[in-house]
Amino acid sequence: MLRFFLILVSKYLIIIKTFLYLFTMTVNPRVFILVLFSLCSLGISGSYAQYKQTIQNETKILKQNGAIIPFTRLDEEKIVVITPSTQKYREFIETLSRYADVHNGDFAHYDDETKYFNTVIIAGTAADLRSDFMLKVRQSLVNNKQLILVRFEDNSVNNIWPDGQSFSNYTEVTYPSFSVSAQRNVAMSIFGGLAVTQGPNKTEQTRLQYTLGEDAGIDIAGMTTKIDAITAEGIKGRGAPGMVVMVVKDGQVIFEKGYGAHTYRGIVPTKKSDIFDMASISKIVGTTPVVMHLQETHAIDLDSTMGYYLWQAKQTNKKDIPLRSVLLHEAGFTPFIPFYRYLEPGDVVSQADSGHQVQLADGAYLRNNYYRDVMWPQMLASDVKPIGNYVYSDISMYVMKEVSEHITAVPMQDYIQKLLYQPIGMKTAGYNPRERFAKERMVPTENDTSFRKVLLQGFVHDQGAAMAGGVAGHAGVFASANDLAIYAQLLLNRGTYGGVQYFKPETVDMFTSKQSETSRRGLGFDRKDPDPAKEYPSLLAGESVYGHTGYTGTCIWIDPQNQLTYIFLSNRVHPQVTSNIYDMNIRSRIQDVIYETINKSK
Repeated sequence: MLRFFLILVSKYLIIIKTFLYLFTMTVNPRVFILVLFSLCSLGISGSYAQYKQTIQNETKILKQNGAIIPFTRLDEEKIVVITPSTQKYREFIETLSRYADVHNGDFAHYDDETKYFNTVIIAGTAADLRSDFMLKVRQSLVNNKQLILVRFEDNSVNNIWPDGQSFSNYTEVTYPSFSVSAQRNVAMSIFGGLAVTQGPNKTEQTRLQYTLGEDAGIDIAGMTTKIDAITAEGIKGRGAPGMVVMVVKDGQVIFEKGYGAHTYRGIVPTKKSDIFDMASISKIVGTTPVVMHLQETHAIDLDSTMGYYLWQAKQTNKKDIPLRSVLLHEAGFTPFIPFYRYLEPGDVVSQADSGHQVQLADGAYLRNNYYRDVMWPQMLASDVKPIGNYVYSDISMYVMKEVSEHITAVPMQDYIQKLLYQPIGMKTAGYNPRERFAKERMVPTENDTSFRKVLLQGFVHDQGAAMAGGVAGHAGVFASANDLAIYAQLLLNRGTYGGVQYFKPETVDMFTSKQSETSRRGLGFDRKDPDPAKEYPSLLAGESVYGHTGYTGTCIWIDPQNQLTYIFLSNRVHPQVTSNIYDMNIRSRIQDVIYETINKSK
């Protein structure tokens, strides 16, 4: 009873703190009351995500000198894992790689394999960790590397070093058996995907857990059968050639599967790790988190105007538009400007030259500074309607990108990588992925016959974003389902991931809750439509749900009330744009299957 009382008091203290924060950040008292009522009625803002560990983890941390694990900021780690056999330790290496970029090497070339890394993970059985090999390992400690030694099939509590020497920046881990599940559990424990509950050094879960609903009390098999059937219908009905579905519940990945292929020819199967064009999900994964950071650090004020932050806007009809209205799509902007239709002969060429360096696609290059000289002035000169009415417009996020870059003095694609993607382990998320990954890792979108005259693969589908160099506020981000799941869990944790706070809880609450008197929107985020007849995003989705959809056939919906994330990725615009996936209601039907399954488990 006392514990319940303390939790209740703590919850409402957090709610009060959130309300005070929102009041100071919201000039319009009617909007403040709207947000306050929304948060109170949902009862979600005062509670953090509760990780649920449903499997037995026999990992023990015998020694922890330097508090190395679980890892926190991943951008500070250059990790190599050394094992006797890559094949034998495949599950261990692959699970580690879910969290961070991990190089792998073998015992025979230990010195060369570890030279350029600051963190070394060594895994082996007692028989593998021979004394002659451990002399090489000792050198890593002398060279000030962080060392994590994993001993499988080992219940010993004795020091592995012959002379009993103790080192700083050294962690020693044991697991009593060697199996696929043992490898997976230790790997997750190292990154905080599983809590270590046995032995002298205990830890908490701080990251996603990859156990696919094991012992979670959820009918995963039944849910899988239904989702398989819906995706098969979607592919057969040419809604999209390939799809990835991912579901996270209570910090645990309970479903993750790829369907179909990259094209209808069926040559390259869709993998769950494939990189997709996020389209408008870029708004909440790329631009909005940058704005959240700038707002909570008081670098910008959402109730200040475009003219206040942008010199070029001062003499336009947009100078008095508040940034808050921009984020809510209530600025009165033109919904869409088809910039590519205004191109003139010579603006686009098939081979790059000194005057055409902006790559639109394979074999298509735009003349330099076209965005600066044509597109941005055209947006600033466009008509506006009265502020306050909801009109969805991509111009809103072009504006927020401009504001952000003028404040940070850093290109947004670089800023978001350092602010968020690299520290939390969103390994493939980012703009212009062809600069970082092989073309084959990306799912193709449209065979563009009207503008770029080529199949788009790894180049942003949105024409305006492509003409802006692949980086725009409303589109341009590419990512995998796992990247989105990590970001969603950060939001469900109200700003914390991997043991590090990236946003204040109050900031997450404010941006993701209903902020408008005239629409369902949050700040940057879309939300559940209050009209049940629209079934948006699905019939069974609750009032707390927020997220976004993408034109290429993507969506992410985050449900704080149920601690649930639903991710659907597809290339529905391949080979040409169709509405088939919407006509068959594929995304919403899958989401309802998930809710039906979760509700039955309660």
